[in-house]
Amino acid sequence: MNNIIKQIEASRLKGDLPGVKIGDTVDVKSKIIEGGKERLQSFKGVVIGMKNTGVNKMVKVRKISFGVGVEKTFLLHSPLVASVAVMKSEKPRRAKLYYLRKRIGKSALAV
Repeated sequence: MNNIIKQIEASRLKGDLPGVKIGDTVDVKSKIIEGGKERLQSFKGVVIGMKNTGVNKMVKVRKISFGVGVEKTFLLHSPLVASVAVMKSEKPRRAKLYYLRKRIGKSALAV
């Protein structure tokens, strides 16, 4: 039983994803369906948290939009995530960067 579940999960994994780490600035393009039309929407921000492994791997991305902090969680292996691109890599000293939520202005962008 356990072996069958692993085989199904392995078939759902995306092989073209880059190595995303905490502190990276990423551009996630997700598919948005509005009515009968489908388009790609870009979300650029800093990875402040990661969770789970395999098919269930999730990334929490934070950006500042018009002075307001916006966070979004993405399932990396979901069919709704078209692509993930690492734009800049940083080396943080923590596993979760939730302290960035309290920062304002340029200090909110830096790790």
